Amino acid sequence: MSAPPIFPIDPQAFWHDPYPALAAMRAQAPIAFVPELGAVLLTRRDDIFVCEKNVAVFSSAQPGGLMTVLMGENMMRKDGAAHQAERRQMFPTLSPATVREQWRARFEQHARATLDALDGAGDIDLVADYAMPVSANALREITGLTNLTPTQMNAVSQAMIDGCANYVGDPVVEARCHEATAQIDAAIDARLDAVARQPDHSLLSILSQAGQALASVRANIKLAISGGQNEPRDAIAGTAWALLTHPAQLELVRAGAASWQQAFEEYARWISPIGMSPRRVAMPHTWAGIDLEPEARVFLMFSSANRDETVFERADQFDLTRSTAKAIAFGAGPHFCAGAAAARCLIAEVALPLLFARWPGLRLAGPVPFGGWAFRGPLAMPVTLV
Repeated sequence: MSAPPIFPIDPQAFWHDPYPALAAMRAQAPIAFVPELGAVLLTRRDDIFVCEKNVAVFSSAQPGGLMTVLMGENMMRKDGAAHQAERRQMFPTLSPATVREQWRARFEQHARATLDALDGAGDIDLVADYAMPVSANALREITGLTNLTPTQMNAVSQAMIDGCANYVGDPVVEARCHEATAQIDAAIDARLDAVARQPDHSLLSILSQAGQALASVRANIKLAISGGQNEPRDAIAGTAWALLTHPAQLELVRAGAASWQQAFEEYARWISPIGMSPRRVAMPHTWAGIDLEPEARVFLMFSSANRDETVFERADQFDLTRSTAKAIAFGAGPHFCAGAAAARCLIAEVALPLLFARWPGLRLAGPVPFGGWAFRGPLAMPVTLV
């Protein structure tokens, strides 16, 4: 048995494109300590698939973790019965039936209104002008924070995920995150009386009706915002980019040989919007010959798992004909994304088909830069509406 080997990275290069370093880790040191991140990274799919479910060792409870410190202790930072209790309380808002019966029509209404507002615009930024408001309006409905504008929702989400990925300790990033959480708390306070008088299916209403403590309601709504804005936004724009840069794949969808759902699932495998999930080692443990010490920080690298060459042939290629059944873009264990049904509906049933139906000649109008490794997506996407 041995300690995890040390695998240094260039943090800036890793932010711009983590995939070369992750491929090298999978080949040379699939369980490695990265000093620049202060964490042990698991990079192979099968290791992550098994270890994520072993919550007795790989615990989500992280009292000193960035998410808990900055956003409060939400259900993602709890294990076992405590996690399941809060997850059950959230289920009436996020269940497939609620998504189908309550949210889908509202998603479509907002998406069509956004498309209508863009008619005649010519060149736009698909991230900022379409994907952002479509995602933000969906999240305003789901959370119940309709008193935040789409721009505000996007800004507070970005500030929080930047804070949660701030492993280098940038004080400016931390301050911006605190400002965002205070703004969310104020928005929650302003809406509490309204949802008490007229209950609805929003998280704010459902969690309040369930008797969840206000501190937990705040933390879980912040969790929903941090996981429900940037990732769908980036997946809408990113999947559109992937299809536009792979015209043969787009033609499969248009011809009915592949679905919008397949396009989204393959994009989420290929460029994982959520690139990792942190864990705390709760007890001494040895895995694959590597000793893990208590309180060590572990990153389960979903982005690497989804490009594991031992699981996916031509893993670096975008290919709608492949099976994504073994991909873990939404996680694999008890912390499987609670909002997966809403995300799949918003992206694959509403945002993408409506976009390409409105502008069948949609084309790129410039380069599309990507950024991030904990969370990853296009930073801007200039397109011409045709």
